[in-house]
Amino acid sequence: MGGYRFLDDVAIADVAFEAWGDTLADLFAACGQATFAVMVDLEHVEPRQAVQIELANETLEGLLFEWLAELVFRKDAHSMFFARFQVTVDQVDGRFVLTATAAGEPIRADLPMRLDVKAPTAHMLEVTRSNEGWRTRVILDV
Repeated sequence: MGGYRFLDDVAIADVAFEAWGDTLADLFAACGQATFAVMVDLEHVEPRQAVQIELANETLEGLLFEWLAELVFRKDAHSMFFARFQVTVDQVDGRFVLTATAAGEPIRADLPMRLDVKAPTAHMLEVTRSNEGWRTRVILDV
């Protein structure tokens, strides 16, 4: 199981959050939820449509950056908010491979919107593992 919390003292003009999970899949799902929680009250977003996403990168930080950038791109290109994420992260031939389903619905004027996320940033992005699981800190450009 993963989770997240917003960090008010890390970024002034951007939004920062810390996320964690027992597995990499939990961590990446929590980061997806946190990213969309910046934009909309997730309690009101229904998983009416699902999209499949596959990404690969040589580093976990690179994969996480690409994951969040892809979610923001799909929000912008397809006018979708996502609230539910099923993610797997595997290591194949020295690369990290993400396969995910993101479920949500088209953006509607009656959804309780917050801030618009423009993109993830690479600033201070680090994925770490400890005895308790996986952690990261993310800064989003809003």
